[in-house]
Amino acid sequence: MLAVAAASLASAAGCSRVTSQSLNADGVRLYQSGNYQAATEQFQKAIASNPESADGYYNLASSLHQSGKVQNRPDDLRRAEELYNQALNYSPDHADSYRGLAVLLTDTGRRDAAFRLLEGWAARSPQLADPRIELARLLEESGSSQQATTRLVEALVIDPQNARALTALGRLREQSGDTAQALANYERSLNVNRFQPEIAARVAMLKANGSASALPMGPPSQPTTRTVQQTRPTVRY
Repeated sequence: MLAVAAASLASAAGCSRVTSQSLNADGVRLYQSGNYQAATEQFQKAIASNPESADGYYNLASSLHQSGKVQNRPDDLRRAEELYNQALNYSPDHADSYRGLAVLLTDTGRRDAAFRLLEGWAARSPQLADPRIELARLLEESGSSQQATTRLVEALVIDPQNARALTALGRLREQSGDTAQALANYERSLNVNRFQPEIAARVAMLKANGSASALPMGPPSQPTTRTVQQTRPTVRY
C-alpha cells in the first residue's frame, strides 16, 4: 500500500509539473504579445499548480515588472521584487531571477544595491560564470568597460565555452579598437552557438574589412526581464 501511495504521489507531482509548464507557456505567449494582465493570471495559476517552481515565480515577477514600468504601477514593481526573491529562495542560483532583480533595482534608482546583489551571488557561487557576466553588463552600463572586461575574462576562466561571455567580450574588444581579438571572440562564440545572426554579421563585416575598424557597434540593448519557456532563447549579453 505504501508503494502504491508513493507512486500515486509521484504521478500527481508529475501532472502538476506538466500543468504548470502548460500554463507558463500560455503566459509567455501573452507576455510576448504585451498582454501583461492576462499573462499575470496564467503565471499565478502556474504557481498554484506547482508552488515550488522558481520559473513560475520568475515569470510572474517578469510580467509585473513590465506592467509596472509600462503602466507606471509602483505596486507591481514592489510585488515583482518580492517574487524575484521568492524564486531565488527556491533556486538560489536562478540566473534569470538575479538578472531580473538587478534590472529592477537599477530601474528604481538602486544601482548600488544591484551591484551588491550580483557581487554576493558571485561570492556564494564561485563555480558559476553567470554572476560575472551579469556584473560585466552592469559595469559596462556604468561606464566601467575595463572592469567589465576583467569580469568577463574571469567568467571564461570558469567556463571557456560560454557563448554569452565570448560575445560580450568581443563587443568590448571591438569598442576598444582591438578588432582582431574581437573577431576571435565572436568566432569562438559562434562555434558554441551559431544562432546569433547579429554576431555572424559582425564577423562578416570585420572579415570584409580585414579586421580593421568596422562601423561602431552600439551599446548593449537595454536589459530586460524575460519569461522562461521550455526552449531557451538564443544567447544574449
